[in-house]
Amino acid sequence: MVIQPKIRGFICTNAHPAGCEAHVNEQISYVRAQLQAETKPKNVLVIGASTGYGLASRITAAFGNNAKTLGVFFEKPPTEKKTASAGWYNTAAFQKAADEVALWSKNINGDAFSNEIKEKTIDVIKEDLGQIDLVVYSLASPRRTDPVTGEVYSSTLKPIGQDVTTKNLNTSKRIIDEVSVEAASEDEIANTVKVMGGEDWELWINALKEAGVLADGFKTVAYTYIGKELTWPIYGKATIGRAKDDLDRASSAIKTATADIQGQAYVTSLNAVVTQASSAIPIMPLYISAMFKVMKGDGTYEGCIEQIQGLFRDNLYGENPILDDMGRLRQNNKELEDSVQQRVTDIWNKVTTETIDELTDYSGYHQEFLHLFGFELAGVDYDADVSPLAEINNLV
Repeated sequence: MVIQPKIRGFICTNAHPAGCEAHVNEQISYVRAQLQAETKPKNVLVIGASTGYGLASRITAAFGNNAKTLGVFFEKPPTEKKTASAGWYNTAAFQKAADEVALWSKNINGDAFSNEIKEKTIDVIKEDLGQIDLVVYSLASPRRTDPVTGEVYSSTLKPIGQDVTTKNLNTSKRIIDEVSVEAASEDEIANTVKVMGGEDWELWINALKEAGVLADGFKTVAYTYIGKELTWPIYGKATIGRAKDDLDRASSAIKTATADIQGQAYVTSLNAVVTQASSAIPIMPLYISAMFKVMKGDGTYEGCIEQIQGLFRDNLYGENPILDDMGRLRQNNKELEDSVQQRVTDIWNKVTTETIDELTDYSGYHQEFLHLFGFELAGVDYDADVSPLAEINNLV
């Protein structure tokens, strides 16, 4: 079939296998060209390994540090008439590249919140790796089934304390308008923390420790976004921000629970990037488009792979990691500089529908969005008849 992007609102409902492979290979090539830290991870578990920061973490661990990687993800396989999810094609491409250089990696497709997937993961580690020295937790999901009670929790993207009306870039209509979001109830706040907070991260580490598959001195990291005043009303100070705050609590709990094996647990604060998750958050398309204009102009913008490569080299395995006052590893210094935020705010205040292309880099935002699904990659023939079928080798 000829595969062209099918966009509905803030999501793309299909993906291009050759384009996803090209996107993965671009990231692999970038990492291979970079300097690495002298200390390196050897056996890495990535929970949420198929897209965004999780995929970048797996690529950096494997192709930058020559680590064995076990990836856990929940992706939709293809049929003869329908494409797979982008994460499926990303993983197939990653595994193909790993196989070409005889780099050990295996893959588990299933609900990472479940006890079943945790047990399967532990079995693979015991059989093939013995112990893990780095656990990357990078899950993004709209809902979670509690593995003990079976209750299903859903997250919401709402402000806390009061309703919010704010400027917005409507990507469906390509206009500047306003979006109004009502304040979250206490139940909605609690449910969002249940889905996107640190509880499952803790459950993973507890299960791995109990099974004896965490190496002495292991590291674990989860990712967060802090932002500044423009994004706080619907992100940093909202339901998703409350959930991300819970990662700090979980980090402390993990350190305490693994003190006997010198465990190190970090939350890492990263820059805003275009991901499937961020595209769904009101105001983020406009904020990121304005940020692109400023930071690309300064030559300081970093996408997922650049940030994670820097995280591994300078912070996770560097000699002088940069921590904020909450003990988080910081990769977001450039975005949060006062001069950058002021210029982004100036664009935010001035931009209209007529000046989107002049004042922001929305075209760059839209291109990065399409890249997530394997579209608009250089060197890919999007008029070619391609099969949507693709297998993931070493799928457990």
